[in-house]
Amino acid sequence: MTLILVLGLLFLLLAIGTPVGFAMGFAGSVGLLMVGGTGTLFGILQTAPLSTVSSYELITIPMFLLMAELVLLSGVADDMFKTASAWIGRVPGGLGMATALAGAGFGAICGTSTASAATLSSTSLPAMIKQGYEPKMAAGVVAISGTLAMLIPPSVALVVFGLLAEVNIGQLLIGGILPAVLVTATIMATISFLVWQDPSRAPRVEPVSWREKFSLLWQVGPMVLLFSLVTGTIYLGIATPTEASALGAAGALLLAIAKRRVTPATLYRALLSACHGTCMIATILVGASIFGYFFTLTHVTQDLVAWVGSLPTSRWVIIALILFGYIVLGSFMDQIAILVLTVPIVLPLIKTLGFDPIWFGVIKIVTAEVGMITPPVGLNCFIVARYAKRPVAEVFHGTFPHFIAHLIAIAILVAFPSIILWLPSQMGR
Repeated sequence: MTLILVLGLLFLLLAIGTPVGFAMGFAGSVGLLMVGGTGTLFGILQTAPLSTVSSYELITIPMFLLMAELVLLSGVADDMFKTASAWIGRVPGGLGMATALAGAGFGAICGTSTASAATLSSTSLPAMIKQGYEPKMAAGVVAISGTLAMLIPPSVALVVFGLLAEVNIGQLLIGGILPAVLVTATIMATISFLVWQDPSRAPRVEPVSWREKFSLLWQVGPMVLLFSLVTGTIYLGIATPTEASALGAAGALLLAIAKRRVTPATLYRALLSACHGTCMIATILVGASIFGYFFTLTHVTQDLVAWVGSLPTSRWVIIALILFGYIVLGSFMDQIAILVLTVPIVLPLIKTLGFDPIWFGVIKIVTAEVGMITPPVGLNCFIVARYAKRPVAEVFHGTFPHFIAHLIAIAILVAFPSIILWLPSQMGR
C-alpha cells in the first residue's frame, strides 16, 4: 500500500509540472518517512546528495554540455550540411540524406538531441523547403536526424545511464558507434523508399563541381579531428571518458575561436547554459538516489526480479515487453526522467535474464530516440515545429515512416547483440 501511495504522489507531482528531480526527491522522502521513520529519512538526506554529486565520472556531463554549447557557437552544423548535400545532393532524396549525415556528424561533436534538432531546423530544413521538398517529409527527416545525438558519442544520455547503472561509461559510448551507423543508414533508406514511392516529394538539386566538393571537405576536417579527440582517445585507452570530455570541451573552444565566434558575451552564455544543464541533471540524479533508497527498503526490485524469474516464458518476450513499455513511456515523459525512474528497477532484471548491461543501455537509448518523435510529447517534433514554423501535427506525420523503420532497427540490434558489443570488446587492445 505504501508503494502505491508513493508512486501515486510521484506521478501527481509530475503531472502538475513539478521538476523531475524535486518530484522524485519529495516522493522518495515521504516513502522513506513512512517505511523507516525520521531516523532513516534524515540519515539518507544527509549522505545521498553528496555521495551522488561527488562522483568523479559526473564531471563528464558538464564537459560534454559545454562542448555542445561551444560547437553550437562555432556554427559547424551548416558546414556539415553543405558538404553532405554537395556530395549526395544529386541522389533522389539527397538533401534529406545529407540532413541525416549532418545530424550524425553534429551528434558526434554535440551530444544533446534537442540542440541537434534545433540546429538542423535552422540549417537543413529551410534548404529542403526552398528546393521544393514535401514539407512534412522534410520536417520528419530533421526531427529523426536530431535524435542521433543521443546515441553517438559524446552522448549525455549514455553517460547518465552509465552513472545510474554503474557500468563502464567508455564501453557504453563506444558501443553506440555501430548502432548509430545502422540507424543513420536506416534513416537514409527510409528517405530513399519514400522518394521511390513518390519522386515529387524530393526534387533533384543542381550538380556541384568536383572542385567545390573537395574544397568543402576541408571545412569538415576540424569536426573529424574533434570527434577523434573524444571518441578515439576513449577507444584506444589513452583517456578516460572524463578526461576525453575535457579534451573535447577545450577542442570545441579552439574551434569556436578559430571561427571567430567567441566574445565575452557568447562565452558567458555558453558557460551559463552548460551550468544550467548540469544542475538540472545533478538534481535529477540526487532525486533518483533518494527515491532509489525507498525502493531498496521496500524490496520492490528484488520481488520483481523473483517474480519475473518464475514466469514460464522466454526472456526475449520479457525484453520485448520492456522495450515496448519504454516506447509508451517515451511518448509521455522526458528521456532523462525515464532513465532515472526505471534503470534502478529494470537493470537487475536485465542481469538476471542474462543480458549484457552495456547492450541493454545502447538498446534503451535507441528506443529513447523513438520516444523523441512519438506523440503526444515527442520533444524533437515540437522543437522542429517551433523553429520551422510548421504545424506540429505535420511534423509528427512526417516522422511516422521513421518510427516504423526504427522499430526494425531495434529488432536487428536485439537479434544481433554483437553489433553493439564488438567494438567495446576491442577497446585498449
